Amino acid sequence: MAGEKEKRIQEICTRILVSSRNELYLHMRFFDVALSSFAYEMDAGIQSLGTDGVGLYYHPGWLGGLFRQGRREVNRAYLHLMLHCIFGHLWKQERIRKKRACTRLGVSFQEEENLGDILWDTACDLAVESMIDGLAFHCVKKPMSRDRRFLYEELKKRRKVLNAECVFEELVNMKPDREQALMWRQEFWVDDHRLWSRRNQRPQKENPKENWEDIRDKMETELQTFGQDMAENSPGLLEQIKAESRENCDYREFLRKFSVLREEQQLDTDAFDYVFYSYGLSLYGNMPLIEPQETREVKKIEDFVIAIDTSMSCSGEMVRGFLRETYSILKEQESFFRKMNIHIIQCDERVQRDKKITSQEELKEYMENLELSGQGGTDFRPVFAYVEELQRKKEFSRLRGLLYFTDGKGIFPKVMPPYDTAFLLYQKDYGEVEVPPWAMKLYLKEEDLEAGEQDDVFQEI
Repeated sequence: MAGEKEKRIQEICTRILVSSRNELYLHMRFFDVALSSFAYEMDAGIQSLGTDGVGLYYHPGWLGGLFRQGRREVNRAYLHLMLHCIFGHLWKQERIRKKRACTRLGVSFQEEENLGDILWDTACDLAVESMIDGLAFHCVKKPMSRDRRFLYEELKKRRKVLNAECVFEELVNMKPDREQALMWRQEFWVDDHRLWSRRNQRPQKENPKENWEDIRDKMETELQTFGQDMAENSPGLLEQIKAESRENCDYREFLRKFSVLREEQQLDTDAFDYVFYSYGLSLYGNMPLIEPQETREVKKIEDFVIAIDTSMSCSGEMVRGFLRETYSILKEQESFFRKMNIHIIQCDERVQRDKKITSQEELKEYMENLELSGQGGTDFRPVFAYVEELQRKKEFSRLRGLLYFTDGKGIFPKVMPPYDTAFLLYQKDYGEVEVPPWAMKLYLKEEDLEAGEQDDVFQEI
């Protein structure tokens, strides 16, 4: 009897969720695949709704109560869960971000639920709710509370895109106490985020993170190609999807794009045959038949240019943060040949300084005595003209590339240089930057470059 009752409750809840999914699909067809990506599972052990990227888990009593308030409330909750997955909130690496926030707010990071935890949960929920509140569809539209409207207005004054990272940073800047943070969380709370910890417990074949990234990429293409009307009815959606779709490339691996293959003086143990070596020792006593080669072919960086935008639009602390991270990579033996030729050029609207680095010791000394010059306008062309002059003077034997650290607000050269170029873009508001088609671009996160960062990357400086 109890089993039949539970089955009946489950059928009713499934009908509620399917009805919500269908209504959302009728109004927002660009969410078609995403809306159908959940398996519905009843779970009396959670507070409301939740997801691990595969299942949509619901407490039957809570879902029934929400449905009695109206279909619109169920629609908003369904959309809330789905947007968490589209924006990748379940898979964000937030520990360092939370720890830094606790330090800035003067609270302990060791508490079971610290202020950083509360603000991160709020930031994820606010990013999703602001998107839903901006949709021009009656199936999800409802009046906003005064507190919600005020917070949206304050955040939009400071940020163009209200994604979770930007919102979290601004909430921390507001320096709330625990009571205020809990009030904010309650205002935007919908789902149970504790289920996010199950994200890595799913069978490997399900790959929810990759599945949702694929859905997001297809949605971005559809919105850009066919979605003029869609974009008008869902302002900010495409921008936030673009922000989340940015490739999080490892900076260390990115630098390897500029490496060259060359022989270096070191023992090649990989090409060494220990069988003949051991056989010779056993046969003749102390005479190996073969010894390891004294040179080996390796791919490392040799000739290279690092240009730094020192204009007024680039924070000096961000520039120092970038150089610290770059130094932590360059000082590793496997990154560069023992004899290197790096030019570190500081430039705003003209070239301010050029420092030639030929050894690890010179690089270390440069970092210890770093001085920045500039604070004028931004023009990228002088650096390329200066490098062209260095090439004419035979300063480089095999220049592989140029890295330009900037916020992207400047004048780009029109002519493609005879070497690879990459713009490393630091941005606070996640806006899209158009670089010339011949250049690569990589977005660097603000938190990775903050001065005072205590991650292992910077500890040796």
